[in-house]
Amino acid sequence: MNLPQPIETYFNADSRNDAEAVLQVFLTDAIVKDEGKTHRGCQEIEAWWRAAKAQYQPVAKPLDCTNEHDEYRVRAQVTGNFPGSPAVLTFAFRLEHNWITRLEITA
Repeated sequence: MNLPQPIETYFNADSRNDAEAVLQVFLTDAIVKDEGKTHRGCQEIEAWWRAAKAQYQPVAKPLDCTNEHDEYRVRAQVTGNFPGSPAVLTFAFRLEHNWITRLEITA
């Protein structure tokens, strides 16, 4: 599968539990939406990512990717310490000049 570089970097860094590398692909004012909550800016995104890793120990493996209206939708199999694991979740990314500006994770 051929993912845009920032999305590939996100999944690779996430699988290595590398918070610094995860954050390097987000614009400073990026937005992440997950589990009904919105996280704005690098500090909130880092706190969200670290809390999710600590609570669920998620590992996401991309299955496929589509691109519609400037949004990349990656379906990924996510395993971890949560009910229903493994689950297929959709990671919807918006990019701007090789940076992630928005990520929304849904079931």
